[in-house]
Amino acid sequence: MAPQTTKVSSLSIQKQFLKSLLGVLRMLQIILGAVVWVIIAVSKYDGVLHYVVFVAVFFWLTTLALFFLTLLGKSDLVPIIGGERWTLTNALHDWLAVLLYLVAACLMSNKTKEKSYCDLPTYTHRCAYKIYLSATVFVCLCTLLYFISAVYCTCKKCRGNQSVI
Repeated sequence: MAPQTTKVSSLSIQKQFLKSLLGVLRMLQIILGAVVWVIIAVSKYDGVLHYVVFVAVFFWLTTLALFFLTLLGKSDLVPIIGGERWTLTNALHDWLAVLLYLVAACLMSNKTKEKSYCDLPTYTHRCAYKIYLSATVFVCLCTLLYFISAVYCTCKKCRGNQSVI
C-alpha cells in the first residue's frame, strides 16, 4: 500500500491587499463601523436605533469576514460566492451596505433632530443629542466608504478583473 501524503494548506498574508485601495477602505469600514455601534450601544437607545445598530453590527461582521478571506487569499474556499465571483460578491455586499446605511443615516439624522432641543446651554438634564450627532456623522462616513468601495469593485468587475486586489 502506498503511503498517503497529507496536503498542508499554508496561510499567507496578501500584503499587497493591505496597501490596495480596497484594503484601506475595508480597514476604515471595520474601524468606523465599530465606532458607530459602540457609540449607539453605550447610550440608551430605543425604537429605530435598533435598526441602526443591526446594520452597523451586520456589516461590521460581514466586512470583517470579507477582509480576512481576501487578506489570507482564501476566497476560493467560500462556496458559490467565492473564486471567480469574489469581485462581484464584494460589489454586491458594498451596494447593499450603501443602501442600508443610507436608511440608517436618515433614521439617525431624524433621531438627532428630535433631540436638538436639549442642546441649549441652560438645559441641565441628560441629553443624547451629542451622542446621536456623532453617530450620525460616523454613519454618513461609513456610507461614503461603502459607496467608494462599491464603485471600485463594480469598475473592476466591469473591466473583467477577477481579483479584488
